[in-house]
Amino acid sequence: MKAAVVGGGAAGFFLAINLKEMCPQMDVTILEASHHVLAKVKVSGGGRCNCTNSFEEVRDLQNVYPRGHRLLKRLFKQFDYRDAYEWFESRGVKLVTQADQCVFPQSQDSQTIINLFLNETRRLGVTIKTGCRINSLDELSDYDFIAITTGGMNSHSSLTSHLSPLIPPVPSLFTFNIEEQALRDLMGTVVEATTMIPGTKMRASGPLLITHWGMSGPCILRLSSYAARLLSENNYQMPLSVNWTQLKENEVQQELLSFCRQYAQKQLTTMRPFDLPQRLWNYLTEKALAGRAHAPWGSLNQKELNRLTNSLINDTYQIAGRAPFKDEFVTCGGIDLASVNPSTLESREHPHLYFAGEVLDIDGVTGGFNFQAAWTTAYAVATAIAAASVQG
Repeated sequence: MKAAVVGGGAAGFFLAINLKEMCPQMDVTILEASHHVLAKVKVSGGGRCNCTNSFEEVRDLQNVYPRGHRLLKRLFKQFDYRDAYEWFESRGVKLVTQADQCVFPQSQDSQTIINLFLNETRRLGVTIKTGCRINSLDELSDYDFIAITTGGMNSHSSLTSHLSPLIPPVPSLFTFNIEEQALRDLMGTVVEATTMIPGTKMRASGPLLITHWGMSGPCILRLSSYAARLLSENNYQMPLSVNWTQLKENEVQQELLSFCRQYAQKQLTTMRPFDLPQRLWNYLTEKALAGRAHAPWGSLNQKELNRLTNSLINDTYQIAGRAPFKDEFVTCGGIDLASVNPSTLESREHPHLYFAGEVLDIDGVTGGFNFQAAWTTAYAVATAIAAASVQG
């Protein structure tokens, strides 16, 4: 029997390797449209490949998978993050878990993962064909099983668009352009913050990085994932609220009042609360109090304290567009999950046609979650094809 894996990325290689291990007698071929395989793996995680996450801080899969969490909860029973960790380590790739629970190869080099995949395909006898773009299932009539692993938005060719109901793909992980120059002048500043889209329940917390174009960092990337569809529908022109303290209003008020009593004779700029970076504190006090930004703490009246509190917990900006996050490009959308069998990921319309990886309408926040979705869905498809081949 013969199986074609269309797409030479993370999901495609993982699927092909596991399928060949399960069915050594099967002829497995990876068909890649470009002349380079595993290109996204190469640049992921800043070239280090954040290959999964410990999930220790995940209480609800929906918090890390805005789309596809129900399906992944089912598929994790077949192959989850613990299985992925063991899979790589058992094949000689030592992994390390960072304090933020992101998992990387010990080498801190994505080439380690690439070399593993290439070595495993050679060892098992998986055929790899590059420069091989597939536009129709008719071109794959010689194969008994077909798995589509063509990735996200940039890879949705006429093949996927005609195979199954397709939810239009839009960018999911990206940074925000903010045109306020005074904020941009703080480029390089990092602070633990909470961001939200006003009028919605969409919010995210974590490190926020101020850049020369606006805002980035895990906090912003996570919010962009939650709000991917909404932001796209609004042409990436929406309000943004930032809580620079991650505290509630009454907690901030109490701290500011404490500073007013304790540092009554000190200038606002010399004594900063909440361990905020000095440049950010100066910016926020100037924004809230204008000419009074250098006044003594003890001279602040209630109206000024209210303005300063609001600047700390509800600092509003206008998102003026998006920017891709380096070369890593995750998309929201893809093959409608209702059109596939939730246990096997086989198309409900086309027998022996399967989907895995980002081509499905599954995407996660930053932190290794998207690669884990690729490993899990690829393993599920490999298992399904192996079982189907035995049944004849």
